[in-house]
Amino acid sequence: MTAELANAFIDEHTVDDTLFERIARDLEQQGYSIQPGALPAPLVATLMEHQRNIDAAQFFNAGTGRGLDYAQNELVRTDEICWITGTSAAGQQWLDWASRLQVYLNRRLFLGLFSFESHFAHYAPGDFYRKHYDAFKGEANRQLSIVVYLNPGWSVGDGGELVLYRNDQDPEGIKVTPLLGSIVTFLSEDFPHEVLPAKRDRYSIAGWFRVNTSVAERVDPPR
Repeated sequence: MTAELANAFIDEHTVDDTLFERIARDLEQQGYSIQPGALPAPLVATLMEHQRNIDAAQFFNAGTGRGLDYAQNELVRTDEICWITGTSAAGQQWLDWASRLQVYLNRRLFLGLFSFESHFAHYAPGDFYRKHYDAFKGEANRQLSIVVYLNPGWSVGDGGELVLYRNDQDPEGIKVTPLLGSIVTFLSEDFPHEVLPAKRDRYSIAGWFRVNTSVAERVDPPR
């Protein structure tokens, strides 16, 4: 590795660690973190270009639940998704970045995050996802949720906000505009949330860090 490449590598990871510390501090203090436009620009550009070029046939209508409990219900959500497996260069770059975040948060907050799953999401105009939790108390699977937005030139009038509620009694929640490169992380069991309809195509990545719930009789893979 040349000195120039080595310095670039150090600079990149220093920037990441600074961002990861902001996320960790927020999670420690309030259970969620909102970092506008914080994902590194080269990664944002790569992911945005890749998502736009994915064959439409690779997307499918999203559902809820896992395994035998999986179901599609257009009264609950109407977006379409494509799982990120790391078979593309862009997907692998994203998974590598998420892995570094996982290592940092485990070291900093002792969360015991074991694996990660994520997908590209596309909301056509009018699509939505009703209020829901990513995990329920006591299930001990999805521990931490992360959302990254890939929408250049988004304005408040375009809609499509994520509404993050502090609890079931919170009547208004925190509205997050899906601006390019913004990162939202939150404890999966603690924050109900929803996606409001947008007036234009809305692109994002949603992911979940999981703890290991494998037992002798059952292996718990990421998905």
